[in-house]
Amino acid sequence: MSFASHPLILGIESSCDDTSAAVIRGPSVLSNVVANQALHAEVGGVVPEWASRAHLAKISPVVQSALDKAEILASELDAVAYTLGPGLQGSLHVGASFAKALAWALGIPSIPVHHMRAHILAHVLEPGPPPAYPFLCLTVSGGHTQLVKVNHPNDMEVLGQTLDDAAGEAFDKVAKLIGLSYPGGPLVDSLSANGNPDAFSFSRPRMKGYNWSFSGLKTQVLNFLKQAQEKDSNFVQKRQADICASVQAAILDMLMTPLCQAVEDTGITEVAIAGGVSANSGLRARLGQMQVERDWEVHIPPMDYCTDNAAMIAAVGWLDMASELRGELDASPSPRLPELTSLAVSGAG
Repeated sequence: MSFASHPLILGIESSCDDTSAAVIRGPSVLSNVVANQALHAEVGGVVPEWASRAHLAKISPVVQSALDKAEILASELDAVAYTLGPGLQGSLHVGASFAKALAWALGIPSIPVHHMRAHILAHVLEPGPPPAYPFLCLTVSGGHTQLVKVNHPNDMEVLGQTLDDAAGEAFDKVAKLIGLSYPGGPLVDSLSANGNPDAFSFSRPRMKGYNWSFSGLKTQVLNFLKQAQEKDSNFVQKRQADICASVQAAILDMLMTPLCQAVEDTGITEVAIAGGVSANSGLRARLGQMQVERDWEVHIPPMDYCTDNAAMIAAVGWLDMASELRGELDASPSPRLPELTSLAVSGAG
């Protein structure tokens, strides 16, 4: 299929606090605009009502910016893909309502997209090459930690997931405990580069199967810091980099253990990572190490496709159009959607 024969897809992402719009033609990203909401940093976390209001103010100019950067008119679009969930209820409604209204006005399909499925399928975008099917994908973000077997864009099986908190949430919580600003995960990663990962010992809880639990690690760190600061009130300031490196090493060990086990059990050596935590330098290095030592075929997304973005939403819209999957105007955004498997089969229509 030639480049020109691919449909033009507008993607809209508004699941949390980033308002994003993108235009793609096949695997080529013509534009990918993301408007961040810095106001949440003031309170150390996302305030849902603030996020919804910011989306309302930003969505129209962000979409227009994406069209302008792609050098196309709205009338040239073939479909509009948007995030149906999971995410914040108000934020999802803003994006979904705008996307469906625009698609209806243009007389083109609107395609609802599962946010985590989009993170996984962002790998089909250039520069590629995409993973060969089947592949294993470790999806790690502030709200999700899952190990997914991807047989086909419309056939995904969740092999394991967190039983409580997500890995990204654990990073942010630790960052808050040691006085770092929100979002703290990237700061923990940055400070870890100058710290000793063996400075402090934290246990690595192991759950049954390919599942995770990060709540116990957070409690360990909380108790450790409390006891250390009782002896030395300046402990955190003195050992901040070592704390970050030691905690990051524990989280990465916990993430890699089920992944390595799944590769051994399934024989699948095509391995990808996705989600916000896939930007973590330590995780990317671990995957690179596995590629050399165990001959895995590793797929690490560009930084622009790690955090929430509309290009990945548009990518799913492109793939679903090819499979003749469409959405309905009454598709209702939901903070919690069904498992990836059932959603992918039904197309979320």
